[in-house]
Amino acid sequence: MLRALLKDKLGNFGIVTALILPLLLGFAGMSVDFTSAAMARNNLQNAADAAAVGAVAERSPAVVEAMTMAADGDVDLGKTDALKLFDGQIKSTEGVQIVSVSAKIVKTGNNLKAVITYVARISTSMLQVFGKDYIEVSGTAEAAYDTQIFRDFYLLLDNTPSMGVAATPSDVDKMVQKTSDKCAFACHINNDGVENSSDYYHLAKKLGVTIRIDVVAKATAALMDTATNQRNTSDQYRMAIYTFGQKAEDTKLLEVSPLSMDLAQAKTKASGIELMTIPKQGYNNDQQTSFDTALTQIMDKMGKPGNGSSTASPEKVVFFVTDGVGDSYKPSTCTKKTTGGRCQEPIDLKYCKALKDANYKIAVLYTTYLPLPTNDWYNTWISPFQSQIGTNLKSCATDGLFFEVSPTQGISEAMSALFLKIVNMPRLTG
Repeated sequence: MLRALLKDKLGNFGIVTALILPLLLGFAGMSVDFTSAAMARNNLQNAADAAAVGAVAERSPAVVEAMTMAADGDVDLGKTDALKLFDGQIKSTEGVQIVSVSAKIVKTGNNLKAVITYVARISTSMLQVFGKDYIEVSGTAEAAYDTQIFRDFYLLLDNTPSMGVAATPSDVDKMVQKTSDKCAFACHINNDGVENSSDYYHLAKKLGVTIRIDVVAKATAALMDTATNQRNTSDQYRMAIYTFGQKAEDTKLLEVSPLSMDLAQAKTKASGIELMTIPKQGYNNDQQTSFDTALTQIMDKMGKPGNGSSTASPEKVVFFVTDGVGDSYKPSTCTKKTTGGRCQEPIDLKYCKALKDANYKIAVLYTTYLPLPTNDWYNTWISPFQSQIGTNLKSCATDGLFFEVSPTQGISEAMSALFLKIVNMPRLTG
């Protein structure tokens, strides 16, 4: 009878299932709990990263000076803020019990390094069946702020005809009132070296109207003084200045000033930046603003970016100043509707992505594209995506390196503020 019972397989499936079902449920529960723990640990690490960066992030000049002038070793400034930031970041993470968290800031020479270390317990659900009430996780985040980072700045200045728009609302009104077609743009007509003294560029000069490219040129020159005052050594920051071109008949990057640590010379050359010329009104259907071409060509100019540790390995930063509206021939790849292949659009983000993927930083100063409600062309082609102009430029920029400014707010001050944000930006190191 025993031998017959052992040979009988009819009930084996039920018996085996009964035996292994608790194990199957246990493994399923483990999977759920470990997945939840992994997600919670990711949130904790993000909070630690933010706290580490925050501990050495851009501060008031007085605080930065106090931190950098302190003796080498542990620095108290920033620790409390870092711990508050960590705590604030994790409040929304459920089922997390912080066992310990610490912040340490160490100064070595010109370098400030923040280290955030944490240990936490993540509550379980199914694993409690096996007596496991929590999963313990730990992690560390490190960020550094170095006052001696070497950087090469490539200023890419949009000087295309759209930057000939009057710089302020009052200047716009003056141009509209003084032109028969109510045009706020001071187009610069130059045919084979012969200036057209009756064009709107000369009219603006005669009326004392400031156009946007004039403000950008002045602000770029002033930026050289800011960079000179901020550098610790004469070779810490080098500058190169490019525009979209000198004339519409040959739209390619124009080197206004080559990459150099001679910022005084760069300042002089920046002061002479002018609006791109056109041979006649409506030349080439006004297709002179190709962001795609400019961003592709500037990458070729810059060389491989480094880690900023020396003049031989500088970080590479594109400092892009623009009103954000592209106007070029793109019959099939335009992001907006075209007319005869003419593409008017906000910046195409795939060209920004290519730069960032190659480890270049992009700083964007958006000189607000002012609405021109009396202009039929604006109402038809630009107004439909007006709200997207700034949004795309912000997405183009490296995180934290976007600034929007209207001419009445001061482009020069905005350029300096954006520059200071770049040079005071900490970076995660671990």
